Amino acid sequence: MESNEVLDRLPRHLLNLVIDQPYNTYTPQDHAVWRYVMRQNIRYLPGVAHSSYLEGLKRTGISIDRIPKMYGMNRILKEIGWAAVAVDGFIPPAAFMEFQAYNVLVIAADIRPVDQVLYTPAPDIIHEAAGHAPIIADEEYSFYLSEFGKAGAKAFSSAYDNRVYNAIRHLSILKADPYTPFDAIEKAEAELDQLAELQETPSEMALLRNLHWWTVEYGLIGSVDNPKIYGAGLLSSIGESYNCLKPIVKKLPYTIEAKNISFDITKQQPQLFVAPDFDTLNKVLGHYLDTMSVRNGGKESLEKALKSDATCTVIYNSGLQVSGKLVKVYKHNNEPAYLSFAGPAMLSVENKQIEGHGIDYHREGFGSPLGNIEGISGDLAILSEGELGSQGIKTGRELSLHFTSGIHVEGLLEKIKSRNGHNLILSFQNCTVRLKGKELFNPSWGIYDMAVGNKIISAFAGPADPDSFGLEYPAPIEKTHHLQHSESKLALYKLYELVAEIRNHSNNIGRLDATWKKIKSLYTDEWLLPLEIVEALNNHKYNTSLSDEINTYLKARMAQNEDMRKLIGDGLLLTNPH
Repeated sequence: MESNEVLDRLPRHLLNLVIDQPYNTYTPQDHAVWRYVMRQNIRYLPGVAHSSYLEGLKRTGISIDRIPKMYGMNRILKEIGWAAVAVDGFIPPAAFMEFQAYNVLVIAADIRPVDQVLYTPAPDIIHEAAGHAPIIADEEYSFYLSEFGKAGAKAFSSAYDNRVYNAIRHLSILKADPYTPFDAIEKAEAELDQLAELQETPSEMALLRNLHWWTVEYGLIGSVDNPKIYGAGLLSSIGESYNCLKPIVKKLPYTIEAKNISFDITKQQPQLFVAPDFDTLNKVLGHYLDTMSVRNGGKESLEKALKSDATCTVIYNSGLQVSGKLVKVYKHNNEPAYLSFAGPAMLSVENKQIEGHGIDYHREGFGSPLGNIEGISGDLAILSEGELGSQGIKTGRELSLHFTSGIHVEGLLEKIKSRNGHNLILSFQNCTVRLKGKELFNPSWGIYDMAVGNKIISAFAGPADPDSFGLEYPAPIEKTHHLQHSESKLALYKLYELVAEIRNHSNNIGRLDATWKKIKSLYTDEWLLPLEIVEALNNHKYNTSLSDEINTYLKARMAQNEDMRKLIGDGLLLTNPH
């Protein structure tokens, strides 16, 4: 990976998801698809997109005629504080958000097939490079994107979310492959529909992804009566960028309530949200952050951590951070009394592992009481050594601590771990921990490290110190398909290559007649290559009778259906500009 100062800041646990852009696998038809979409965008979007779009295309170094090499883009992106990496299709939402938090644009390396030019359900390089990249040149929007990534990196997902992600990724991979059997796509769609019917209470990440969808992906800006496009999903879809402004698509003012509106990636959207300006996006994001566990803590945050069924971090009011998989919350009067984490676990402060309290030491897990201790006045977390001693809490002394929740901790206090004037951990030898007769820790298990704190002030997904925890995002098991093209397709791509060469250099222009004859006899579904031939003929003012014949053929194909009418009609506007 060609690096720069932005990419150098990426944590190592994200690097498994980065791939080399498979530039040499793009076919001449792929480059023609890219060129068609980009030229249509430049023709149509200036009148309907946010004013920063075209300027952003220039600033981000995105080429028009050929698929860009993204690491060439990086040399320009770094000037606006961003970078790009290639990935294999959909990646886990938490990872996607974290890349965004580091100002790194995640670009799915594949490109949509020619039969999905108007709209594709799969992420591709058109969506990412031509949709997302230009708008991040706007400073206010760039700030929003980065802050959204930071929020998403901390948001709790659920096991259900993971099932939905895998189902969406599977379906998108099948749909992006033009050779996938129809029954395989039907089966994958049915599986996704079955998941949707389960109607689980949405997680923090699910609600946040709704906000992301209705802004970053499908957002409109301005007034409800005269909105402009800024969402990447709209900017990269020449079908939906046109349809979305029609009255049939309902336009709603963008508020935090958009978090409750789900979406279907396989269909064009029935309603869209309009923000008056990019500042509104940041305000709504701030309102949502105020509802998240990372800012609130409390027992609700522990319930979300349990439901996530994954590594999380909880922060005690002492500042101690405990990272691991929360598996049990013992309660007293419906309030948390004891937290139990499965191993491996880690103790940290200020997002750095406390020496001696890493995943090797806490490989079997971690558990500790929560709440007030009978007979102890003041906040145990901030009591000085003298104040602790005056209440009988001294190293080398046998202690018997009774929590108001009913937890009983009894053992020899060996050490008090403090940092920046806060007591974080009391470590006991020969310790027993019980809750109403239930043994939670046995002296034979070794040293007992008790977290200091009577409440949880924050909780978020993932470990506090990812590197020390050994966090990894493994590369997805199911890969996007490496297409095996038939001899007939390879021959077609040679024709695309020939026409592009003639268009650009006028060499061998006389071969266009024979090329057209091959298309008529062998490739009767083609519409894009005939458009390219007409353009080459018109550019070089050659054989107008052949141009007229192909134009007649294309106009006949326009009558087949609405998609062909739009694709070919828009293409003719470019090939016959006068």
